[in-house]
Amino acid sequence: MAAQQERGPVGNTRSIGLSILWAILTIGIYTFIWTYKTQEEVKRYSGNGVGGVIGLVIYFVLSPVTFFIVPSEVRYMYEDLDGERSPVRGITGLWFILPLIGHIVWFVKVQGALNRYWQSKGAPPP
Repeated sequence: MAAQQERGPVGNTRSIGLSILWAILTIGIYTFIWTYKTQEEVKRYSGNGVGGVIGLVIYFVLSPVTFFIVPSEVRYMYEDLDGERSPVRGITGLWFILPLIGHIVWFVKVQGALNRYWQSKGAPPP
């Protein structure tokens, strides 16, 4: 288990179904908001990761990279900070290869792992 370090505020849990609905209703604009907020929360909490602004730029310029970065950052929190096995890792990004259904599977896996992690740190359920 990694040595305890100072950690920032716990991130927010998000409803998987509502997030998917918002992505559809906003014709994808919500995905930019989700990317910014998620990566900013991970960076603030763990001190690791690209953060919201850089994450948003990466998503805007070369979005497939985000499918690998976000689960990798989640893996870091589970394994390197807490010494637990992570339900997602960078390779989870390969789901993006399958159009639409792969994106949904990826999101369910990643947001589900984030929700469980944040709840284990005291965040309320989505």
